[in-house]
Amino acid sequence: MRVSASTPVVTRFAPSPTGFLHIGGARTALFNWLFARHHGGKFLLRIEDTDRARSTQAAIEAILEGMRWLGLDWDGPEYYQSQFGERHAEVAHQLLASGNAYKCYATAEELEQMRAEQRANKQPLRYDGRWRDRECGPEQEGMPFSIRLRAPKEGATTIHDKVQGEVTVQNSELDDMILLRSDGTPTYMLAVVVDDHDMGVTHVIRGDDHLNNAFRQLGIIKAMGWPEPTYAHVPLIHGQDGAKMSKRHGATGVMDYHELGILPEALSNYLLRLGWGHGDDEIISREDAVRWFDLDHVGRSPSRFDIKKLENLNGHYIREASDGRLAGLAGAKIEQLLDRALSNDELALLTRAMEGLKPRAKNINELAEGGTFLFKSLPLDMDERALALLEGEGPDLLALVHARLSAIADWSAEATEQAVREVAEGAGVKLGQVAQPLRAALTGRATSPGIFDVLVLLGKAESLARIADRMTK
Repeated sequence: MRVSASTPVVTRFAPSPTGFLHIGGARTALFNWLFARHHGGKFLLRIEDTDRARSTQAAIEAILEGMRWLGLDWDGPEYYQSQFGERHAEVAHQLLASGNAYKCYATAEELEQMRAEQRANKQPLRYDGRWRDRECGPEQEGMPFSIRLRAPKEGATTIHDKVQGEVTVQNSELDDMILLRSDGTPTYMLAVVVDDHDMGVTHVIRGDDHLNNAFRQLGIIKAMGWPEPTYAHVPLIHGQDGAKMSKRHGATGVMDYHELGILPEALSNYLLRLGWGHGDDEIISREDAVRWFDLDHVGRSPSRFDIKKLENLNGHYIREASDGRLAGLAGAKIEQLLDRALSNDELALLTRAMEGLKPRAKNINELAEGGTFLFKSLPLDMDERALALLEGEGPDLLALVHARLSAIADWSAEATEQAVREVAEGAGVKLGQVAQPLRAALTGRATSPGIFDVLVLLGKAESLARIADRMTK
């Protein structure tokens, strides 16, 4: 199906609620969202919850949370596949009435024996069509049956995929799949096709692990005489070792990256560049992504997820973000670290500190760790590197700094810097030999924002108290 002014684009994201929103699913959702927005069409969200045993409300909430966090809004309500069971069954019976499907009375035991024989003979495991052309007799009266699609046996089926190109499968490789189980419930393969048709989906953009399903689903579409959607099967995301992305590669759920301190716009930008490109552009805003996105530039090869590249990109977005927003995000993390709430004054202080904190931070967690010193009480906890800076002549230099800073009336970055430089010159040492123990005394860490900015943020009284606490060995 070609995109034209007379054919409104409709895409969908259809996750199964059996777990969190996976990073690969998030990219699929992003591609569908961008394609729909680029063409001024609709983007639908359908929760495929027909597997009632494995579907959970917690998983549904996790999917919705991940979508909202990434800013992927959908048109209309979220749909639930389980709502349409009667419609799915109706289509199965229409296919039965038209001769494009048939009743299969094979029992579970029979089918297992069939598969066992196929395994023994090293044959493909597929239904052998035993009820395809068989008339039921009196012994089948009242017995349970499934409804199977009467798939074509001759010729071939070709898909003109927007990503994979032209792909052909011989029809002899496709078996007569079940549409409706013997208990009357529809299979996933039937439900997906019916829902896509009824919702007017024009473009099916999904992972290439569904490519084989497309050939089987086309059998239903053709039997019903429905228009075929345009398919675009996107390669999967792999880990750094080239294997399919899994938990052993680290975080795989979208909200895991939220916990790691990644900004949603950074993750979206990174996912967009995993398998799609626009020249040499690496930093792509959401507005540009909508304007530029197409399926022609989605690559055929799997992409490798690189957490370091994501963190570097995240660092860029942190530097671009407003100080107030960053303080709100980092403040929530600091509250967890301190096990208490921050006051409005403390949040204002953290906002002022962002200018010095964000240039070196790669994630929100680093921002929080870097800013926690502002809200600590004496005595400060010290990391090992900070303790090392307070050995030797460090305490003596701090005593000189304390005396000089105490005499300052105008507490500013310029005035405090001048005072510390005078101490270094008077002691005959380099500025760093004074600044480093001073940093340790003020923050408990060996790294921090600029030391003179730290002095201003803490204020005179708190700065002098912290210095005094470390003046003796």
